[in-house]
Amino acid sequence: MQDWPDFIERFIGTARIAGWIVYPLSLIALAALVIILERAYVFWRFAPVPGVQAGLDGTLNATLAALPERHALRRLMTPLAREADKPVWWIEERAGTLALEVQRDMSRGLWVLETVVTAAPLVGLLGTIVGMMRAFRLLGDNGLVNPAGVTGGVAQALVATAIGLVVALVALFAFNYFSRRIDRLVEEMEAFAGTWLAGVRLARETAAASP
Repeated sequence: MQDWPDFIERFIGTARIAGWIVYPLSLIALAALVIILERAYVFWRFAPVPGVQAGLDGTLNATLAALPERHALRRLMTPLAREADKPVWWIEERAGTLALEVQRDMSRGLWVLETVVTAAPLVGLLGTIVGMMRAFRLLGDNGLVNPAGVTGGVAQALVATAIGLVVALVALFAFNYFSRRIDRLVEEMEAFAGTWLAGVRLARETAAASP
């Protein structure tokens, strides 16, 4: 149980070594963490898509009613189900428009993660440059004047770079995961809508063929 306090104390001590650059890096990391947690909740709550069979077996309305109001599939299929008597080409165009709207909403905030992937290493590099400048400033004309100050400047440079890279890596993995999750969600919604639309076509052809 004492390992956690020791770890936190070491982490705070290491962060202090980085100097003032740790503050913008902390803001960048906090922004990335907020987006990651918020998008994780959104995908957990509003992205799971039921099996495509629900689009054929006549339980579409019940399936949609069981989903949260902001669920991606409900936002796609509810308007389409209301306009099921429209021509098929109109339904297909409307489905494409709704899918783009859902995809855009599910991608909200991911630009922040994409920016963090680029910005965090650059801010860390700025800390590296500042730390190295501090170290070289302590080198006088007669050689090494303050060894502790020089090593402190080098430590500041290395810690700032490390923190920037860690933040960027976390944001990169999260961005790639959410991007892939959006692609899979769009594929699942297309499969669900396509199955439902096939059922609509079949019902119309059956009705037209009946005497």
